[in-house]
Amino acid sequence: MMLFQDVAQNVAEEALSEEKTLSIADLIVSGGPGSIIIVLILFILLFVALYIYFERIFAIKAASQIDKNFMNQIRDHVSNGKLEAGKNLCAQTDAPVARLIEKGISRIGKPLEDINKAIENAGTLEVYKLEKNVSILATVAGAAPMIGFLGTVIGMIIAFHEMATSGGQAEIGALASGIYTAMTTTVAGLIVGIIAYIGYNHLVVRTDKVVHQMEANAVEFLDLLDEPA
Repeated sequence: MMLFQDVAQNVAEEALSEEKTLSIADLIVSGGPGSIIIVLILFILLFVALYIYFERIFAIKAASQIDKNFMNQIRDHVSNGKLEAGKNLCAQTDAPVARLIEKGISRIGKPLEDINKAIENAGTLEVYKLEKNVSILATVAGAAPMIGFLGTVIGMIIAFHEMATSGGQAEIGALASGIYTAMTTTVAGLIVGIIAYIGYNHLVVRTDKVVHQMEANAVEFLDLLDEPA
């Protein structure tokens, strides 16, 4: 007899656990049109964030790749007065550092201060290219959690409105279901925001490394021009 009671209890517990289990899709759909719209917006923001991250990470990686002997070759060309050969080498090297050095070589013969200014201006343009669309990633990181929280607030308002219009006779289960369904938008917003925030900071670090590389090579080039003949 006890065996049959245990089996029946286990079956009842399993059925109860299955009844309480909801998939993410069920939570989103059961939240109503508002929840679906909010989640779709967050999904679009996630796609935009991932696209910008991977597009920029590949661009920054390509910009940081340069031959280790590049500056040695530039030194040899400039020291021997082969300025055209130095320009051709820079033109063949698709990297921000090469474009800065090419700008500097084209100004050789002018005061060192003018050469330095030309390199700085070229460097500003290169940094702008490296940081293209990165600000959008920062915007997504800040906006996604707020959009998710907006969805939760809307869901809470709807849930309490239903409770108020029912004259206080609303079922606690239905009210709780509406509340945790509404909170799924906050979870989705936080996930998108965290991903975008981590991606943004990683891009900033990688960009800073390329900028430091550009500055180091620019200083080395200016030191070469300032060396006594």
